[in-house]
Amino acid sequence: MSNSIILYHGAVTEVKEPLTHVGRPELDFGSGFYLTKDKEQAESWAKTKASRKKNGIAILNSYTFDMESFIADNNYHKLIFDDYSIEWLDFISANRKGQKLWTEYDWIEGGIANDSVISTVDAYVDGFINAQQALDKLVNEALHHQVCISNQAIIDKYLQFLKSVTL
Repeated sequence: MSNSIILYHGAVTEVKEPLTHVGRPELDFGSGFYLTKDKEQAESWAKTKASRKKNGIAILNSYTFDMESFIADNNYHKLIFDDYSIEWLDFISANRKGQKLWTEYDWIEGGIANDSVISTVDAYVDGFINAQQALDKLVNEALHHQVCISNQAIIDKYLQFLKSVTL
């Protein structure tokens, strides 16, 4: 029996067939299709995106992901950050600077540099604080989950569209 999880993608359109090559490369985890386990986070992102468009409509897309089979499949390079760490901070900083560390991986999972942590990440990227000072600021922040899939084969093999809901 497969161990599937539900993942969400907040958007302004229904996304039945996700693509990995349409995202911007300077994002936290690079170019790819972003998802989260956190339904409220995806809803909030959809509403944010909709508010930026004239007559924008927020849509929550839901998917099942066959996590058990994916984890057992050793054909993909996976990077998982369990918490805010120096490694996470350096990885995001490098990507935001255009170094494209994400190109080494097919699946990247970890915390999102959302509104509550972005000022700390930016201060670190800009050299105003060092890594330890950044981590000291992040220690009390809740880790908001995100996954970036940059290999289309993972989507095609393990991700299945469930439904979309207009918010």
